Amino acid sequence: MITMIAVMMVIGYLLGAIPFGLLIAKIWKIDIRKYGSCNIGATNVFRTLGLVPGTITFALDFLKGMLAVYIGYWAGGNPFIVLLMGVAAIFGHMFSVFMGFKGGKGAATGLGVLAAFAPEIFIVTMISAAMLIYATRYVSVASIISSFAAAIMMFILHKPLPFTITTFMVALFILYRHVPNIKRLLKGEEPRI
Repeated sequence: MITMIAVMMVIGYLLGAIPFGLLIAKIWKIDIRKYGSCNIGATNVFRTLGLVPGTITFALDFLKGMLAVYIGYWAGGNPFIVLLMGVAAIFGHMFSVFMGFKGGKGAATGLGVLAAFAPEIFIVTMISAAMLIYATRYVSVASIISSFAAAIMMFILHKPLPFTITTFMVALFILYRHVPNIKRLLKGEEPRI
């Protein structure tokens, strides 16, 4: 059992570690790490290259999170393994072995994980994120608030405690990955979309 858990976590991590933002930007012949916020996430790709590459990056980052969870289901559906696969994918995205353990901020991949194991919470989270982006035009604000809102909804809807705790811990990591954005927000230097 321990060996299977380890193998599944490695699969989830490697899937999450695929740096789609970097790869998509290379199709447009640029190294996205040298532009904008220097991040490989969909927001920086969108700001730097436009709607099409940004949307493709978001979709692929989202799908790798969702796929990690579905692989966990296909492997037997053990909720513990499903949870670990999703978390591993998010951490793979944030700390990619293919990028020297650097990476994106985890929001899109986290949404994919959430969509796969709690679709009703995902829908509310997406609506709230869209409203926050519309109101503030800051993707970073929407990412941070929505990740904590998802954790709160997990608690309110009485989801299994390990899922609720893990969602809160992932929200903390998303907050940590957004520290540079928070600093720019406080200085009034965070770019809007």
